[in-house]
This record gives sequence, structure tokens and C-alpha cells, in this order.
Amino acid sequence: MSTPIQPFPLVQQGDQEHPVRTLQYLLRAHGATLAVDGIFGPRTHTAVDTFQKSKSLGVDGIVGPITWRALIIQVAQGSRGDAVRGVQDEFQFRNLSGDPSQGVQVDGIFGPMTSAAVRGFQQALGTVVDGIVGPLTWRALVSGMLSF
Repeated sequence: MSTPIQPFPLVQQGDQEHPVRTLQYLLRAHGATLAVDGIFGPRTHTAVDTFQKSKSLGVDGIVGPITWRALIIQVAQGSRGDAVRGVQDEFQFRNLSGDPSQGVQVDGIFGPMTSAAVRGFQQALGTVVDGIVGPLTWRALVSGMLSF
């Protein structure tokens, strides 16, 4: 029996590391000019506010389920860009070797290694294994499922 997919996390100013880096990549994929440093500081807060306003969401600078759903971009083999980097960074977060040169590289190219990682993750979750990072797979990734 599979584990229920965890809800999207609440992420806000002052938070650091996971899933702030993924949030920053997704904000960049939507046009924000922002460093990916894993720190939810004033610049990330401003980018979240700007994004929320552009999507007619409640502007509070807090990334909860509604903002996450608006942020996620479906990616699959052949996709490129910051949304793919967000997926790849999630797999680096789960890299138990501690060596960033191991496993999926954060290069923004959804190639065979990223596809294999996504499929393995989906299989471990007990969800449909299609290699596509859609809403359910994104939610499992950013909620920290299958991380140690």
C-alpha cells in the first residue's frame, strides 16, 4: 500500500533550504530575477508577492497550497529551464551520497537521468509511473516525501 501524498508545505520569509531552492527555481521559471540560494529573504518575499499579484491570488508572501499549485509547471523528458532545475534540485536534496556530482545533475535539461529519477520516485510513491512531473509528483517532491 502506498503512502498518502503529503500536502504542499507552507514556506515563508525566514525559511531556509528545502524546499526554498525549488520555490526560487519555480519563481525564476515564471520570470523572477532571483538568485537560487535556499534563503527565503526579502528578495524571495518580493518575488512571491509579485507572482501572487500577477495570478490574482491573495498577496501575503506566504507560499501555501494555492500558490504552489499556481507555481508548478509540468515538465517531462525534453523540457528545459528553471522548472527542470527545480525538479533536479529535489533529487540532489535526496542524494544520500553527499556528493553533488553523483546522481541527477542540476543542468536544466530533462534528459534520461532525470527521467529515470522521476520514474523511480513515482514507483516508490506508488503513483502512476509516467515520467511526467505534474501536480501530484511536484507536491510529493516539495513536501519532502522519500527524503532521509
